[in-house]
Amino acid sequence: MTLSPQGWPAAAVTVGNFDGVHRGHQALVREAVAGARAASGTAVALTFDPHPSRMLSPERALASLMTLDQKAEVLAGLGVDRLAVLPFTREVAEKTPEAFAREVLAVALGARLVVVGSNFRFGRAREGDVGQLEALGRALGFAVRAVEPVWHAEGPISSSRVREALARGAVASAREMLGRSFFVDGLVMRGDGRGRGLGVPTANLQVVNETLPRGGVYACRVRTPDGADRAAVANLGRRPTFGGVGATLEAHLLDFEGDLYGVRLRVAFVERLRDERRFPGSEALVAQIRADVAEARRVLGQEG
Repeated sequence: MTLSPQGWPAAAVTVGNFDGVHRGHQALVREAVAGARAASGTAVALTFDPHPSRMLSPERALASLMTLDQKAEVLAGLGVDRLAVLPFTREVAEKTPEAFAREVLAVALGARLVVVGSNFRFGRAREGDVGQLEALGRALGFAVRAVEPVWHAEGPISSSRVREALARGAVASAREMLGRSFFVDGLVMRGDGRGRGLGVPTANLQVVNETLPRGGVYACRVRTPDGADRAAVANLGRRPTFGGVGATLEAHLLDFEGDLYGVRLRVAFVERLRDERRFPGSEALVAQIRADVAEARRVLGQEG
């Protein structure tokens, strides 16, 4: 949803990129939702598309953790009533803090409460800070709440730290920062049928996400169109035993029979089981897959 020119009733607005909607983002959302409910108003998340870094420094822009649709879905699940998407253009980048607060927060969104992180910066060249936002809010008719970062292990949770954990294959650490397993969505495409021939049929996914964990074999949960979350083993990599070239994501759903071609699946990464490696032949590979399935059953059976 793009910005509404009239705003929403008693809008409590939280502002951010919300990439990954990690636990730090969730703290902001909780404050905004609580403020909206207390005023019988509307909880609004204001985000930017594309990410500002893609406009301001494209050579250093990082891959996103989730798509805009995934972001909207997760935020809605946290109680956000409206997702306001501000197209990030050169014009937006050049707005002064005063113009951003007045034109976007006060007029377009009708904010009565604005929730931001304590280190929030906004406006042209990131000139504005929380203190300035509070002063502007007093003049424009909205209150401001600043939320402290949420910490995990050695530092505050950030999208960059989640991205770094995924690059190491540390999906359990990513889950602790996200508050849920990292997931990707994809369309099942026809592959070479090799898995079915080995007795372990796989769904070959054309993934929509930009970010994937480090290559390897993972215990996963796969959500099928009927809403069921099924145990699975997924291989993310190049299939070296068969001379694969391009990276692929293949998921073998345990105890499942059916045709998934053309279906959209969600793959949530629970635990990394091992590196991808080359086997001397299909017999050794099948033996390893059976061991992977047994380990995945153990891992997934211990969830919760």
